[in-house]
Amino acid sequence: MSKGNVLAKYRDDVASGKISEDSEQVRIVGELQRLLNELKEAALQGRGLRNQVKRAFGRANETPCKGLYLWGGVGRGKTYLMDLFFDSVDSVPKRRTHFHRFMQEVHQRLAVLQGHKNPLVRIADELAKEAKLLCFDEFFVQDIADAMLLAGLLDALFERGVVLVTTSNIQPDGLYRNGLQRARFLPAIALLNAQTKVVEIRSGIDYRLRSLEQATLYHSPDDAQARSAMLASLHELVPSETHLTHETPVEVLGRELRALWVGDDVVWFEFAELCDGPRSAFDYVELARLFHTMLISGIPVFDETRND
Repeated sequence: MSKGNVLAKYRDDVASGKISEDSEQVRIVGELQRLLNELKEAALQGRGLRNQVKRAFGRANETPCKGLYLWGGVGRGKTYLMDLFFDSVDSVPKRRTHFHRFMQEVHQRLAVLQGHKNPLVRIADELAKEAKLLCFDEFFVQDIADAMLLAGLLDALFERGVVLVTTSNIQPDGLYRNGLQRARFLPAIALLNAQTKVVEIRSGIDYRLRSLEQATLYHSPDDAQARSAMLASLHELVPSETHLTHETPVEVLGRELRALWVGDDVVWFEFAELCDGPRSAFDYVELARLFHTMLISGIPVFDETRND
């Protein structure tokens, strides 16, 4: 597949039978390709003499181009399209992560910087040095702690030339609706509307769900062959450049669960870890919000002794 061309990658997936062409997704691919071209142009200009002078005098931090905010209902292929774009980018340092995990990281960095002046600015400095393109999956705000700091963080990131591409089930104006002290969150919404092009995906197909439909969903017995098949499914489901981590702690409502494997928004748990401890319905709702797909192994045979 050609690096640097979203449409070529999309056509490759169509030609290989991985996906079926979808006119709405072709429209979104056009938006992503436009942004990709703008990033390339901005990167080229950034290497020029004029911009080197601007950097020397501290005036080269304006965002080079508008990002994209892709929103629409579940199952429209938003994550697939963003990953197609992310895999095509080679002109700027980039990072792709689930939004919830990004905010967890921000809170961890804030804890380390407790007592320092302007901690959000320092965090933005660090993040901007790490990546000039941030791609978030599932931009969703329900926590007041996240809501209160997002405007300051986004403002500082955009001032440092960071470009944002994100998916969401909700348009920016609907974020954190009816949340506590929502008035303090409104500047974050204004920044999203100003610094990204908001594009609704009105239809489309979630091809990761389609790949599950074509896979064997249940494996018995739970032996080496079954585990190998599950690992193959895991690799099919995670975004292509995602790093899989083994034996990884996952924080759920302040408690840790140990996952067998984690790859962005796909997770694999042993049944005992997921179900044998003190869990509530809220824990499972949170897991469903955090992860697109969950694999579970080590499921016991149920009888009257395990009916709850």
